[in-house]
Amino acid sequence: MTHTPMTVEIWSDINCPFCYLGVHQFLEGLGGFDHRDDVEVIHRSFELDPTQMRGASGDVVAHLADKYGFTLEQAAEGERQLAEKAAEFGLPYISSGRDYGDSFDMHRLVHFAAETGRSEDMLLALLHANFGDERPLFGNPERLVQVAVDEGFDEAAVREVLADPDRYAEQVRTDENLARELKCQGVPYFVLDRHFVISGAQPAEVYADALRQGWEHHTGTESGD
Repeated sequence: MTHTPMTVEIWSDINCPFCYLGVHQFLEGLGGFDHRDDVEVIHRSFELDPTQMRGASGDVVAHLADKYGFTLEQAAEGERQLAEKAAEFGLPYISSGRDYGDSFDMHRLVHFAAETGRSEDMLLALLHANFGDERPLFGNPERLVQVAVDEGFDEAAVREVLADPDRYAEQVRTDENLARELKCQGVPYFVLDRHFVISGAQPAEVYADALRQGWEHHTGTESGD
């Protein structure tokens, strides 16, 4: 029997270290899944702080200390712990000197890339640029252009998107509204066929198990139709 693809919607933000870890772990779990070619992954937008002014940027340690009431030392230690966890997964992680800021334009670029089936490429490139590269990313359109071009996207097309703040803005807001409807309060947030939900960064095996359960439900529902 031929089945329609099982959909996995993933809400994430480029600011989110747990998205950096979780998305990579999900993809590892998906890579070992027998029916991976029958899974449609849809990357959706979620801003951790949608109140950020457009183009805003600042030091991430100072931001975390202010947001959660930490001392700078506590915030820095949290970053070091995340770097250790990233290293366990083979991912680079800059634990000091990294920036934080408005990610709206980055989400617009992910939607731009989705038009050619490359949203995941753009998202991963931006996540790596944020967490694995010392160069500032936020509030720096030229840096965004370079990240996209290095990933193989057309420079003129990328510049055109960034120059028009309305391009793909509606798609970003639609994703965020849908997240609220689905009671998503934090990311990464994985929704399988609008039935199973996995919240937060998990080991690859957890995602693999969820995919198996989701597939059983997916195919069982169809076979009963």
